[in-house]
Amino acid sequence: MFQHLLASVLAQSLPSFPIERPVIVFALALATFLVAPLLIERVGLPGIVGIVLVGAALGPNGTGILALTDAIVLLGNVGLVYLLFTVGLELDLRGFAAAPEDAALFGLTSFLLPFVVGTAVGVTVLDLGTWAALLLSAVFASHTLLAYPVVNRLDVTKNRAVTAVFGGILFTDTLALVVLAVVLGAVEGDLSVVLFGRVLLSIAVLFAGVWFVLPPIARWFFRNTSQESYFEFLLVGAAIFGAASFAEVLGLADILGAFVAGIALNRLIARGGPLMNRIEFVGNALFVPFFLLYVGMLVDPGVILDGPRTLFVAGVIIGVMLVTKVAASGLVTLVQGYDRNEFGVITGLSVGQAAAALAITLIGFDVGLFGTDVLNAVVLMMLVAAVVSPWLTERYGTRVALAEDVEPGDTREFDPRILLPLSTDAEKQRALLDLAFTLKDDLTEAPVHLLTVVRPNRTPDPEAEVEEAEESFADAVDHAEAAEVPVRTETRVNHNVASGIVRATTETRADVVVMGWDAGRSLSNRVFGSVIDQVLRRTTVPVLVSRLGHPLNTTDEVFVVIPPGVDHHDGFYEAVHLLKRLTERLGASLRVYVVEDNPRQYERLFGLVEPELDGEFEGVPDWSTLLTRLEENTGPDDLVASISPRQGGVGWTPALADLPRDLAALPPHSFVVVTPRQSDLAYPARFLRID
Repeated sequence: MFQHLLASVLAQSLPSFPIERPVIVFALALATFLVAPLLIERVGLPGIVGIVLVGAALGPNGTGILALTDAIVLLGNVGLVYLLFTVGLELDLRGFAAAPEDAALFGLTSFLLPFVVGTAVGVTVLDLGTWAALLLSAVFASHTLLAYPVVNRLDVTKNRAVTAVFGGILFTDTLALVVLAVVLGAVEGDLSVVLFGRVLLSIAVLFAGVWFVLPPIARWFFRNTSQESYFEFLLVGAAIFGAASFAEVLGLADILGAFVAGIALNRLIARGGPLMNRIEFVGNALFVPFFLLYVGMLVDPGVILDGPRTLFVAGVIIGVMLVTKVAASGLVTLVQGYDRNEFGVITGLSVGQAAAALAITLIGFDVGLFGTDVLNAVVLMMLVAAVVSPWLTERYGTRVALAEDVEPGDTREFDPRILLPLSTDAEKQRALLDLAFTLKDDLTEAPVHLLTVVRPNRTPDPEAEVEEAEESFADAVDHAEAAEVPVRTETRVNHNVASGIVRATTETRADVVVMGWDAGRSLSNRVFGSVIDQVLRRTTVPVLVSRLGHPLNTTDEVFVVIPPGVDHHDGFYEAVHLLKRLTERLGASLRVYVVEDNPRQYERLFGLVEPELDGEFEGVPDWSTLLTRLEENTGPDDLVASISPRQGGVGWTPALADLPRDLAALPPHSFVVVTPRQSDLAYPARFLRID
């Protein structure tokens, strides 16, 4: 009896195949995400290929261990939508806006060449009807950025060729949707000018609705909420799938809505900040792997055994897709002057095919345009693309990354050691931390030193105050961990706060000191106040004094004030580098006001300094006109920055003494005063661009 009971319990507890129990399915999926990339990388293939292959092996068309449950379908589609959102979020909008024709050229060439050749081959070689050939060509003429995780990991998403591919997806996906709508309209007898107008109107409404509604809402939320950043992540999540749903309501693909949402939020989510790290972490660890697993489970390796017709159709489709995509990439490379490695990367990105291709194929199958031979051939094409696309992208993307790291004139990425004296105000702490993190390199190694100085004569129990000061670091450390920026806490006991900061600057070998200012000033001091003015007088490193009245990630434009003659200062180029780096990483536009000097001269000097960043340069006749112009042109989400040498230094003028208080009264209520490095002639060359 006991044996029968045990057998009954085991029969009920052990999973049957295919496995459909949610918890077991989820456990197997996570194990796949962990193990498959590690194993496949040992044979020289990108890790994402391993997830696709394991999905094919475990899925219903392989061993049948895992069932293609509704949960996997849901998470797979969620992963695809999330992937396209991150593509839009990582798009180099500055590069795209500077040369939108690059994206248009790649998108149109990458779509039209495979589309035209594929249609001709479909009709003449595969004996398909005209509408069937048009729809099949649209399947592989567009592309899914299956290898996006590779270029993101290699940090080449800002490369000009990669940016063109990202922007080109606007054209390829839109054209594919137009072809789908036209073909279905023809099959259903509804082909007319009205159909074209409806599709184009839906696309226009999607772009306008998301672009003009989403950024103001996000900017308001970031400005007014003081909650933890997981609320910010929830807002982003709602925005992603809200935009995707809006696209579906308009009769468009959900991935197009997600992509537009990513572009709309691009400038509001600072790269390297806690929110961006959360978005990337959730995508890389969960959603995107589920999409790859889903793609693998859709693949049917058994189609190879379906007979010569399936293999013939698959061979033709795969051959036409690869040849025309390579030809399109080669043509764009020739016109744009890309190098061999960039050619390899854009080819690898453009041959990716995934669930979207299968979805269009299934629609064609359902309406009778395709037979099972075409359906199975497209599935086989997906398997080939799932291997070729990441492999090519990894191979040539690595070379692009290495080439960018050793450009002429570049020594090493400037990752400054930052000293950050903190107040006890949590909101001010977070604002200063965000400023410091924005100046750091993405792959940062040097920590940000968080400093607090305890004055022993202000309390009967100095040890208790030191302990309290150390405990006050907790929120700042949590914020730094969320941003994946290493920090080191420093506590100093000194009767003079400024002396403690100066000593810590030397001991930590700080490259930059970042300080906050409350707009107060003692009667005995001319600029900021006792502590900050003493630090400026007793240090030689760059000091950034800031007053931030809005979240940095909502910054729309950075206004830089240049006093006359400051270009002769030893630390001028480093100060320009810090301001350009800050502007670039905020995704803001740059406007430079040159007071009582030649704006064209400073435009040329700014162009010599890394990073490459265009801006508007305007001459201002005097300081009173400067304040009037700032008051007229700045808004609540703008940041004003000025280069202000130490008193008596080259480029110093008495008007700079009153500038911080004047800036505090302006509408942005946010400014940064950069005091450049004093007397170190070895530094400037490291920030110059050498072509």
